[in-house]
Amino acid sequence: MNLVQYAVPFFILAMLVELAWGVSRGRNTYRINDSVGSLSLGVLSQARRFVTLGIGGYVYHLVTEYFSLPLLDAGHWSTWLLALVLYDFCYYWLHRLGHERSILWAAHVAHHQSEEYNLSTALRQTSTGFLLGWVFYVPMYLLGIPAEVVVTAGAINLIYQFWVHTEHIPKLGWYEWVFVTPSNHRVHHAQNDIYMDRNYGGMFILWDRLFGTFQEELAEEPPVFGIRGPLRSFSPLRALTHIYADMARDSWYTRDWRDKLRVWVARTGWRPADVAAANPRPKPELAAFRKYDPAVAARVPLYALFQLVASIALLLWMQSAQLSYAAGFLGWCVLLATLSLAAAWLDGRPARWVLALEGVRLLASALLLVWGADAVSGALLAALAYLVLSAAWLVQLGRSSDCGSRLADAEPLST
Repeated sequence: MNLVQYAVPFFILAMLVELAWGVSRGRNTYRINDSVGSLSLGVLSQARRFVTLGIGGYVYHLVTEYFSLPLLDAGHWSTWLLALVLYDFCYYWLHRLGHERSILWAAHVAHHQSEEYNLSTALRQTSTGFLLGWVFYVPMYLLGIPAEVVVTAGAINLIYQFWVHTEHIPKLGWYEWVFVTPSNHRVHHAQNDIYMDRNYGGMFILWDRLFGTFQEELAEEPPVFGIRGPLRSFSPLRALTHIYADMARDSWYTRDWRDKLRVWVARTGWRPADVAAANPRPKPELAAFRKYDPAVAARVPLYALFQLVASIALLLWMQSAQLSYAAGFLGWCVLLATLSLAAAWLDGRPARWVLALEGVRLLASALLLVWGADAVSGALLAALAYLVLSAAWLVQLGRSSDCGSRLADAEPLST
């Protein structure tokens, strides 16, 4: 059973409580632009199933059918205990290699790009982990753990990890020795030298203590969150693809054929010598780090938040409707376009092409509504209201002096 969808209301409530608590204590850890960026990636991650094929699921089926030990009893507590522990063990190695090997880091990096640390960061998920991540869980099927138990154990593991993404919970005594906590997971998200590549466990910190990757959070070394090669953008498309693009460029330009292949499997950070010399990619010192928080008009973050809420509503409708693959793919394209253009505004570099693409997006959405609607319904009326509000808001954004004066000479935002 996939419990994650049932946990979504709890996630939303918990984020609101954390926000209220931080504000009341004078230590707010939320910014609209950063949280919209994180939640946009969460939306796209949940929408991924509408466009990807279940290669891993098919392999699991073959393993269970032809290679596994006899299936364990899904109704016995020992099967569930084994599944929870073994799932986290497999997750530890996926997570660890996700930091140590470039091709896996390319998928995982999206989760670490946020320069804030709050519960919205927990929902900042990749959309490309399905490419290779499934390989690490094959041992569970080989041991005969039923598929429904594996899926539920994975959901429990993911839900558990949600609450550890906060700055407001201190160390928890003896609990720190066995389980992953906010304190030792803050270490994992930090870019301080002493904290880099540590604390990989999902539920149990025991694996890190056993395999030498544990690091305690130190009072004299406050965590600085984010990645050493900062993204400097809220674009979900760039967040999901920039490491893949870097590897592809290095593989293309290096003259050594062995290095063309090695780029994809090398340890994270490795680059061919000739490419690194010709096109260095220096990483700033931690002392020079500044959070990415471009200045924009006050209405811009509110517009982006509105587009995020609308995207969540569309995703919920897509999950409840019986969509064909073509309709699901189209819905995913709408989500990607909506969230990417909202990010372009948040990046503070509006240009005529942004307004033009927003107009094309709204026009295409209106035409699709007219074409696809066969009866007046609440969903149709809500969609029409959304289009009208979006158009009115964009008119105001285009006219505002703080961005309108820059439309003519602004550079296109790279995605």
